Amino acid sequence: MNDEIRNKRLRLLIKKFNKQRKKQAKQIDILCNDIMTAHKDFLKTLHTIGFAADFYNAIAGLTDLNELLCTASSYIQKHTPDIHVAFFLLAQSGVEGMQPDNFELHVFESDEPIDPDDRRVENFFNTELVTNISKSNQICTIEDMLGMGLQCSPVFLEKISTAAIPLVTGGSSMGFMLIYRSSRNQLTADELKAVSQITPGLARSIASCRALVSNI
Repeated sequence: MNDEIRNKRLRLLIKKFNKQRKKQAKQIDILCNDIMTAHKDFLKTLHTIGFAADFYNAIAGLTDLNELLCTASSYIQKHTPDIHVAFFLLAQSGVEGMQPDNFELHVFESDEPIDPDDRRVENFFNTELVTNISKSNQICTIEDMLGMGLQCSPVFLEKISTAAIPLVTGGSSMGFMLIYRSSRNQLTADELKAVSQITPGLARSIASCRALVSNI
């Protein structure tokens, strides 16, 4: 009888031990997954910081607007595969012959262009649309731009992945940067975040270049 009681108690202890072991194993798995996720997020953050630091180093000291934008475009294209970049800058107030609602378009070709049919999306942007996007001061998706007045063939839009990233400094909008590429390789949230990190400094540099020209 005593042996039977001891065996029963032993079985209960083993069952309890196995249950606790499985619970601990599950907790360890969750902890390991959390550590791996945190590690990946940390590496992404380091990459974004490094991207911004290298970019600011590349544009440091540039005082010519065209050279500045060309350098910025080349850098972004180098670090973001198959990307195309167009800069839409609102006209400077007080510049002779330029109305406040006009804009400048700066485009620099990529070394590896995507399909020719996808390369001229910037041609669909008029003054009203450029002004609306600039005033929004937010990253605009293609859906946002359509809501602001973009008129473009749905068939054409299906071929590209695009976003407009604002250029803001001192609370004022300088315009925005349009990035796009083939829809076969969609723009990712990490890519948009990385490019967004450099736009405040780029906007300040654009303002400085324009101020130098105005003072000449």
